[in-house]
Formats: sequence, C-alpha cells, structure tokens
Amino acid sequence: MFIDEAKIRVKAGDGGNGCMAFRREKFVPRGGPSGGDGGRGGDVFMESTQRHNTLIHFRYNPEHKAQRGEHGMGSNCTGQDGRAIVLQVPVGTALYDAETGELVHDFKEPDERIVVARGGRGGRGNQHFATSTHQAPREHELGRPGEERAYRLELKLLADVGLVGYPNAGKSTLISRISAARPKIADYPFTTLEPNLGVVTVGEEPEQQSFVVADVPGLIEGAHLGAGLGAQFLRHIERTRVLAHLVDVSDASGRPDPVEDFRVINNELANFTGGSEFPLAQKPMIVVATKIDSANPVKLKKLAAHAKRRKLEFHAVSAVTGEGIDELKWALARRVQPEKS
Repeated sequence: MFIDEAKIRVKAGDGGNGCMAFRREKFVPRGGPSGGDGGRGGDVFMESTQRHNTLIHFRYNPEHKAQRGEHGMGSNCTGQDGRAIVLQVPVGTALYDAETGELVHDFKEPDERIVVARGGRGGRGNQHFATSTHQAPREHELGRPGEERAYRLELKLLADVGLVGYPNAGKSTLISRISAARPKIADYPFTTLEPNLGVVTVGEEPEQQSFVVADVPGLIEGAHLGAGLGAQFLRHIERTRVLAHLVDVSDASGRPDPVEDFRVINNELANFTGGSEFPLAQKPMIVVATKIDSANPVKLKKLAAHAKRRKLEFHAVSAVTGEGIDELKWALARRVQPEKS
C-alpha cells in the first residue's frame, strides 16, 4: 500500500516540577532549602531516512508523545530529563503546519533532522528562592508544558525522469522495459493506482550512468482539479528534472488526434499549482510516441511534426518489440546529466 499523505499530532514531554524540601541531617543545625529542579521534557524530532518509502507507518499511529521530565527531589537532586523520540520519514517528505498550511521543512536529503516539538523546561526547586531575608522558602515552580503541534505530511517522490500521459499510453510497460520495476500492466484505464519507481542504467563500467524514473497514474482532462487520479499524484513529478511525455499513436486508444492528447496533458501540467518554483509544463520535456509496432502512420507523422514545431526532442518506441528503447534511454540520460551537474 502506497501512502503519500498523513496527519499527525506530536506532544513534547512536560517539564518536571521543582521540589520543595529542607535538609534534615545530623550535625547540620540550619539545613536550609534543598529542593532540586525538575527535569526537562523530551523533544520530538523528525528525521529523513532511506529506510522508508511511504508514510504508511503514520496512517494507524498518528499520535506521538515524548516522555515528561521527572520531578525534582530533595538534597538538591535534579529530576531526570525525559527521553526524546525521533520520527522517521522518507526522503522527499514535505512537513506542513496543519493549522496554518505553512511549509515547515522539506526533507530533500537523507539524515536531515529537525525539532518539531520542544520539551517543557523543568520547574525550579525551592533552593533557588532562598535569600538573606527569606531563608526558608516554600516556593517552587511547576514544570512548563511541552509543545503540542499538528502537522500534515506530504510525500513527493524523488526521481530524475517523470513519465506522463493519458491512461494506457504505455508508461507502465515502458518502465518495466527500461528498468527492473514490475508495475501492474493491463489493457484498461487507470491500471496504475500508485507511483512506481525504476532505476535505469546505460553504458558500461566505469562510465555507466544511472537515473531514477517515476511512473505516475495516467492523467486526463481536469486532472489538476481532481479528475481521475491526477491531483493526488501530480505532486510526485514536481521534483523530477525531465519529463517524458508519452503519446499513444495507435488506434487502440480510441482518441483520434495525438496532438490534442499532447495539448490536454500539457495544459494539466501548466495548471497544476504545487510547490514547485515553476509550472510542470516548463520542465525539460521529451515527446515519446508509443506503440509504434501498431502505429497509425498518419498519427505518428502528425505528432512528430508537432514536436518539431515546438522544438521538442522526439522519439518513437515500441516497448513490445524494443524498437527505439535504447535510443530513448540514452536521450534521457543526456538530458538528466546536465540537470544534475
């Protein structure tokens, strides 16, 4: 099960109460106050890790609480600090304040750690309130409460290449052909219900190159408004460096105009309002005509001419026969490499 959104509540530990105590020892005629301070409450940390690739561990466990600090004790003994807890999230997780919607942190690298709730300070014992005129104070402080926050987690996959296009355009078949990924493949729309990642390698050692490809569920008109599965998964191609726009040029799709298919999907990319610095449609793009083993020559020629007018790199492939696959892999590698450097 792929879970890319979760809501959680975190509660840092409360500080321990300060102690009110007086020394009562043999041969100490004027003992005085000896109440120790309370311990500090534990913090709640959040850390990015490569051990997780979904947020499913938060789905059924949304409440997280750190340990409170122990109360102060006599003989000026300070209470033990509460244990902190560390919540691990996948790399690519964006943390938002659930109340304001403000972005708190974007975990783009492994082992990033931030404090999401600070523990309360321990209260002072009565030893701190002694003065020359007030030598037997009975004042002491209560511990401060720890922070309590509500957050929304949103996972955006980290990939170099994003495959976009209509349902049944051949995205899952292509990623299974160019990588070791094995997504579900069938001849009905919306076969892909969750994003799939695959690692593609080209060349031979020692100059071998590799990059990550993301296959997201198919897009339809109105995807940016919630139609189909688009609004839910468009965020996963926000971080990609290059888009491969797949267009079915066979007659099996039932759509007569491949250029119109290209325009509709590009319009959805342009209208998606995510957290990226510029619209998805402005990302570097390669146009890929798929299913050329059963292509309609008129459709193939029309799409190639449109890509040429738009000054977009064009490739025609067949994931069934393997035609054009190697050329496409090298083209993607060339486009990804300058973006990485």
